[in-house]
Amino acid sequence: MAVCPVYTTQSLNSTCSISTPSKTHFSSHHNHLVFYRTSKRTSKRGGSSSCVITCSAGDSQTVVIGLAADSGCGKSTFMRRLTSVFGGAAEPPKGGNPDSNTLISDMTTVICLDDYHSLDRTGRKEKGVTALDPRANDFDLMYEQVKALKSGIAVDKPIYNHVSGLLDPPELIKPPKILVIEGLHPMFDERVRDLLDFSIYLDISNEVKFAWKIQRDMAERGHSLESIKASIEARKPDFDAFIDPQKQYADAVIEVLPTQLIPDDNEGKVLRVRLIMKEGVEHFSPVYLFDEGSTISWIPCGRKLTCSYPGIKFSYGPDTYFGHEVSVLEMDGQFDRLDELIYVESHLSNLSTKFYGEVTQQMLKHADFPGSNNGTGLFQTIVGLKIRDLYEQITASKTAAPLQATKA
Repeated sequence: MAVCPVYTTQSLNSTCSISTPSKTHFSSHHNHLVFYRTSKRTSKRGGSSSCVITCSAGDSQTVVIGLAADSGCGKSTFMRRLTSVFGGAAEPPKGGNPDSNTLISDMTTVICLDDYHSLDRTGRKEKGVTALDPRANDFDLMYEQVKALKSGIAVDKPIYNHVSGLLDPPELIKPPKILVIEGLHPMFDERVRDLLDFSIYLDISNEVKFAWKIQRDMAERGHSLESIKASIEARKPDFDAFIDPQKQYADAVIEVLPTQLIPDDNEGKVLRVRLIMKEGVEHFSPVYLFDEGSTISWIPCGRKLTCSYPGIKFSYGPDTYFGHEVSVLEMDGQFDRLDELIYVESHLSNLSTKFYGEVTQQMLKHADFPGSNNGTGLFQTIVGLKIRDLYEQITASKTAAPLQATKA
């Protein structure tokens, strides 16, 4: 039967509207009368709120992916790699707010969770809280709207303007095939966490984060070393309290660490990257090197892979992570020639590629992206392919369910 969930969506006007998805189907056996009523609630954003009632027959459900990381840790690059796997360029909504944080492609919609800030920049300063603090975010609205989109229901999503620091009027977001929610808190609220079909955490070590910030802020923005240190230290308590603990819930963690190939390295240019994959996740099989479940150490440098100093080292094996059984694939070092990545790819299994060499093709396609010569780009690409496979499995299982019910 057709189900009509009711959701309230905050807006800056006071009207109530009823919207029906264009593909809602009703037939003679759907003889059900549904009563519903609207109600207003106080807006945490200082304006009036409106009610939106929508009905969805539930014939297609959006797959929801969560990506958590601190600011400046590569979320945007990862999103570009992920949307590329599904095809089509990710762009802001056409004709909408030029400062929108949303990116839309053929199959994906990427929502920045900064849009659920309940306090603007001035409000946070007045209350003495950072954007990392849960008190500066509206998790009730986040949950309601992600749940609605997952159920195939459009929402009027708020916009946080990173330029002005203000809360802009909302934008209409229609349910995509794949919804990616990225930001500081996708796994913080248990209700939102339970809506995720797959979750990723980008875990950048303090040493690497500091090196990256120095390179960016000193070279590009003229900041002093002292001001950079002060900025990092000011965020650290809230990061440790509210952001970092989310990695225990992630299905996959990309951990970026200083290299072990160069003694006492502090430049952060050569990286050791670990892909930590949780076992037992539905529709997800961890990638492995050579032999699944074994402990492997591999230095591929030689006749088939060009390696300048300090070389490249791969490792793989089982481990535990916050009490969960995991498989860990690690790369230390960087590639000299991306076209030679095919040699490494040929020794990896469970990649969920459509054809031989697809990982290498994706890496070459985005050779100018940050991290394309090391494990960050490689593992982001692999996770993107695994998410595509997960989406296809979920879609296939939903298609098969009605057929099995009909046969029964």
